[in-house]
Amino acid sequence: MTDPTARTDPTDPTAMTPERRPGGRTARIRAQVLDAVRAELAEAGHEGLTVEGVAARAGVHRTTVYRRWRDVGGLLVDVIDAAGETDWQPPDTGSLRGDLTALNREIQESLVVRPSFAVALMAASFHSEQAARAQTRLWADRYAQCEVLVERAVERGELPARDVDARGLLIAATAPLYHQLVLLRADPDPRLPERAARAAVLAAAAGAFAVPRTEGE
Repeated sequence: MTDPTARTDPTDPTAMTPERRPGGRTARIRAQVLDAVRAELAEAGHEGLTVEGVAARAGVHRTTVYRRWRDVGGLLVDVIDAAGETDWQPPDTGSLRGDLTALNREIQESLVVRPSFAVALMAASFHSEQAARAQTRLWADRYAQCEVLVERAVERGELPARDVDARGLLIAATAPLYHQLVLLRADPDPRLPERAARAAVLAAAAGAFAVPRTEGE
């Protein structure tokens, strides 16, 4: 899962795949404005994001932006919501380790590209409660979408046939990428996506993410 705000996958609302939008002038203006938000945010961060700057880059009058989005918070919410409209699908490599490795590589790519819209949007969510709520919804949706990776692994017999905390497994597998690249601001390690995936799979196979059974089950 890329950054859920990545537009090719949950880990990056930034890739340039087309979004599912209704046709017409309204859709065209929305596309122009959201593309402008992405560019402005990636270049200048949340501090430099203004309605006037977005309108100028998008080639629309600022009153159009104010009328539809009201303020910077509204723009951030819509650009995050737009990330959830993409047709991204979780990897399907034939193994849980392969799937998680592919997912981690997507995440890493979204975080190391410069400028990184994914990182800028995460930073913006700390300054806008509206954006924070929207991003939380998107992350939850992305994790739910990726739970199929764990379900397939159980069906293939890679994991014990018992209840598995899929969300916990996915977080464990992907967290090292965010820790290394966002928190520590370290250089990308090409080995980390596979290493983090392997560690999570080994832990899952050992029962680390088994859902405790209640008494009597």
